[in-house]
Amino acid sequence: MNVHPDLSFVTLILHASVIVQAVIVLLAVLSLWSWWQIFLKMFQLKRAINEATTFEDEFWKGGDLAELFKRASETRVGGGLEHIFTAGFREFSKHRRQGSASAVTLDAARRAMRAAYQREIDAIEAHLAGLATVGSVSPYIGLFGTVWGIMNAFRGLANVSQATLANVAPGIAEALIATAIGLFAAIPAVVAYNRYTHDVDRLAVRYESFIEEFSNILQRQG
Repeated sequence: MNVHPDLSFVTLILHASVIVQAVIVLLAVLSLWSWWQIFLKMFQLKRAINEATTFEDEFWKGGDLAELFKRASETRVGGGLEHIFTAGFREFSKHRRQGSASAVTLDAARRAMRAAYQREIDAIEAHLAGLATVGSVSPYIGLFGTVWGIMNAFRGLANVSQATLANVAPGIAEALIATAIGLFAAIPAVVAYNRYTHDVDRLAVRYESFIEEFSNILQRQG
């Protein structure tokens, strides 16, 4: 068994077994991916919340809905509430021009808004399941690397006539790095998943409340 006096982080990784190194590389990739998704999701949710607030302020000013629909339709990039509003009002206007019954018109508008709502929530929830997966499996992947490294460390003791802590310490230290990196990858992913799930739920409640309130307005107009 080779004993490395240098117990620095980089040296331990370089002298680890191939399996442990592969585990560390995998965990590093998962950690980088999760951090990338964490920042992307943070900006996406912040933008969605700001856009919802801006549109609600504009909507509840009490202006002409047809004019608001025209402006929203001409905007190529809009928020979730804006898409829900345009989907519902477009369907409502189309059925009114066709002379449909009020109940049919309102039901069609609600179904259009629910479909738009589902598309917006699906887009916001994208990759959240990936963060949950990284948070749940990374500690086990790291633990696998640790177990494998400790097995190799103790197997190496068979070639040593007198086992001492100096003989086994480098091997165990190499193995424990995998667990440390697994926790480093898992903890931010779990924290971000819980936080963003809460934010998505709150945003979904705002969308659903708008659908109900807008449906009441359409019902009065119908």
